[in-house]
Amino acid sequence: MKHLPSLKNLFYLVNLHQEQNFNRAAKICHVSQSTLSSGIQNLEEQLGHQLIERDHKSFIFTAIGEEVVMRSRKLLTDVDDLVELVKHQGEPMTGEIRLGCIPTIAPFLLSNVVQHCKQAYPDLTLFLKEDTTDRLIDALGKGELDLLLLALPVDTSGFHSMKVGIDPFKMVVHKDLTGEIHEPIDYQDLPDESIFLLQAEHCITGHAISACQLGESEKINPFAATSLHTLVQMVNCKLGTTFLPQMAIDAGILNNTDLTTMEPPGETPYRDIGLVWRQTSSRILTFRTLGLEIQSLLEQEDDI
Repeated sequence: MKHLPSLKNLFYLVNLHQEQNFNRAAKICHVSQSTLSSGIQNLEEQLGHQLIERDHKSFIFTAIGEEVVMRSRKLLTDVDDLVELVKHQGEPMTGEIRLGCIPTIAPFLLSNVVQHCKQAYPDLTLFLKEDTTDRLIDALGKGELDLLLLALPVDTSGFHSMKVGIDPFKMVVHKDLTGEIHEPIDYQDLPDESIFLLQAEHCITGHAISACQLGESEKINPFAATSLHTLVQMVNCKLGTTFLPQMAIDAGILNNTDLTTMEPPGETPYRDIGLVWRQTSSRILTFRTLGLEIQSLLEQEDDI
């Protein structure tokens, strides 16, 4: 058998590429900087190619080095999945899950998910990360996360997904302004720049525009908020209106405000809520079981 490169040295290389700094990468790998540097040099000798071009102040990855990093990241992820498969064989709801979630879901659902899992599956630990959809999908592909809780649809090419529920949108207005908005609502009757939305990097903006059939761009205010709570404050100051997911409303985001909800035009607009994981993951049973639990929690909220 050929003398294969060690996983440890591949791990060093991937972390150096991620950090672009020897000292930070060494800290992440829990080794000295010299150990990390020697490991990468050993890897270059084994492969017979230069992976990094160095001088006394800086370094860059060669073209083949970039390719090795990409393949090493996938290899290390597959090894982690293999270890998890063996470790939890016959006991799917044990161990650790690194769960990523978007900001327009996390504050309103994750606490219930964590509490439920602690009671139902005490041997299962959830480590949570909140970020935008694009960053979470990137982290999932790199093996930094195991599972994502997202609003669909999004491009999940190369991943498996499971729908766990739907989340309707409601139009939110100040109580003092309801008399100025006639139902059924016609967006043409709203003042220009009177609809507030989140920044484009938050997928809920695209979902809301599509689901609520909001095609009149002149009605959208150029100010883009960073959170749903900011949108609530803008509307509470009688600056306009917005769309909020029912999940956030049920969680009390409108408490202590003078806001009320109205039905948007047309059929009830909504976003799908779903789980996403790598096709190569060995923990499909774990993820699907967790998905059914989240589905049950969402259905309980609908019944309240």
